[in-house]
Amino acid sequence: MESKLYKEIKDRFTEYLTEKKLRKTEERYIILKEICAFSGNFDINELYEKINEPVFHISKSTVYNTLGLLLKAGLVVSHQISTLSVKYELKRLAETHLHLYCTQCGMVRDVKNSNLKSFIYAMQTPKFTPEFYSLYVYGICWKCEKKLKKKVKNGNKKAL
Repeated sequence: MESKLYKEIKDRFTEYLTEKKLRKTEERYIILKEICAFSGNFDINELYEKINEPVFHISKSTVYNTLGLLLKAGLVVSHQISTLSVKYELKRLAETHLHLYCTQCGMVRDVKNSNLKSFIYAMQTPKFTPEFYSLYVYGICWKCEKKLKKKVKNGNKKAL
């Protein structure tokens, strides 16, 4: 059974593929369905592993190419969180939150903030209409902070 979110995004993707005269392949729709199943950010490896868990096999290049089409269609957004990490998510999910990024372990957590959303959309910016916002807050998650404090307590000052 198709989720309402998947059906809506599938229809928009089909329109994009038709408009651009591109093939509507089973692989592209399988990739899209798996993307819609993520509740937040994902990277290319997580997506590839999730797709290839069942019996169906899709090449990594097909995953990259389809992700590129979804980015061009405006259905997925990318987040260059660090020099080593690119995360993706459905644009529809990206519109309402900010990202907390742990500089130690690379964990990314989404945080909803309606005050920030109101502020962004209330800004009077001449000749510019915001579509969505992306905010990254870099720091140390509680797990890594706990580890660092434990190392310092045990006399290992190299941890800092």
